[in-house]
Amino acid sequence: PLPTWTSWYAHQLPDWLQVFSAAAMFFIELVVPFCIFAPRRVRIGGAIGLLSLQLLIGLTGNYGFFNLLSAVLCLSLLDDQVLRRFSRIRPVLVEARHWPRGVLWPVAVLLVVLGTFQLSRTARLDWPWPKVVGEVYSWCRPFYLVNFYGLFAVMTTERPEIEIEGSVDGETWRTYGFNWKPGAVDVAPAFVQPHMPRLDWQMWLAALRTFRDYPWFLRLMGALLEGKPAVLGLLAENPFADAPPRYVRARLYDYRFADGEEKRAGRWWQRREKGLYCPVVSLKVQ
Repeated sequence: PLPTWTSWYAHQLPDWLQVFSAAAMFFIELVVPFCIFAPRRVRIGGAIGLLSLQLLIGLTGNYGFFNLLSAVLCLSLLDDQVLRRFSRIRPVLVEARHWPRGVLWPVAVLLVVLGTFQLSRTARLDWPWPKVVGEVYSWCRPFYLVNFYGLFAVMTTERPEIEIEGSVDGETWRTYGFNWKPGAVDVAPAFVQPHMPRLDWQMWLAALRTFRDYPWFLRLMGALLEGKPAVLGLLAENPFADAPPRYVRARLYDYRFADGEEKRAGRWWQRREKGLYCPVVSLKVQ
C-alpha cells in the first residue's frame, strides 16, 4: 500500500528470485510456526526465521507498527541463555507455574478445532463440519480466538491511485500533495514506519473501489472545500494557502514502477490516467 524506495529495487529482481522469495515466504508462514512447539534448538531456529521475514518485509514496505509487534511476539521464543548474550541484566529465577491439564487440554482442543474450521473456510474447502462447530465458532468469534490468514490474503495486481484536485474557477485545477502515498512520478517513495499515516493508507484502499463505498472520502472533499486546518495538516502540499477552492474533484491513475532507463532520468513511477474517480463537488450555498 505504501512502498519505500527499496521497493523499486525489489521489484527489479529477476523472476527466479521473485519465485524463490514467494516460496520462502510461504514456508516461513506455513511451516516454521510449528517450530514454536518444538525443542529448544528448533524453536530458536523458528524464531530466527520469523524475525528474518519481518525484517525483510519492513525493509521493502511501510506496514506501520505491524512488523515490530510481530517481532516482539517472537522474543517469547528465546530463553534466558540466548537473551543473556544481548543484555547485561542478570536473569531472575522465578517458580514456573503451569495451567492445570483439566483447563489446558480443553482450551487447546477448542483452539485447534476453531483454527482448522477457520482455515477450511478461508481455503474454500467443502468439509462436512458438524453444525455444532459452526455454532461454537459464531459464539467465540467476538473474542478473536482464531484469525484469518495474513493481512493481505488476496493481493491486487494493479496499483490504482487517487489524485485530488481543486479549482477556483472550474477551469484551472491544482493538485493536493500527500506525504507518503505515490503522487508525483519523480518523487521517491519514503520510509515512514513505525508511524501509520492513516489517510495515505486509506487512500490506497479507497482507490480499489468507488468513493460511494467510503463515506469518509466525501467528508474529506468537504473539509478541503472548507479549508479545515486539521485536515490540511495531514497533507504535504496545499495549493490554496490563501483561500479554499470553490470546487474539488478526484482523478484515478494506474501506477507502475518505472523501468531502469526512466529511473536514471529521475522518474520512480509511470502512470496512466483512468478517468474521474469522484466528479466535481462544491459546497452547497444556504
